[in-house]
Amino acid sequence: QVQLQESGGGLVQAGGSLRLSCAASGRAFSSYVMAWFRQAPGKEREFVAAISWSGAQTNYADSVKGRFTISRDNSRNTVYLQMSSLKPEDTALYYCAGGSHYTPVAQASHYDYWGQGTQVTVSS
Repeated sequence: QVQLQESGGGLVQAGGSLRLSCAASGRAFSSYVMAWFRQAPGKEREFVAAISWSGAQTNYADSVKGRFTISRDNSRNTVYLQMSSLKPEDTALYYCAGGSHYTPVAQASHYDYWGQGTQVTVSS
């Protein structure tokens, strides 16, 4: 069993930056693929980024490529999402997710564990 807790969300102006963190409980964290998803009001949840257990493989949604960076620190059981050049359309509730599969896939159904989310609001 893995429990995930996101933090780092907030209000930021367009063009600004934020770093989200996701702290995981449980010894198996280092073996899990980790990902970030987001959901804006009235929209479906969408994939943002994912990272393999070792950090060697990453996967990004086209909408965030070049602006967001996912990373992890297995010694701290934490995964990060560094967000730069933020746009109003990045406004959403951001969720951390973890799964025991092998590759950093974008499909939410592959992920077994989910956090409660942290709100990111980007003002224009």
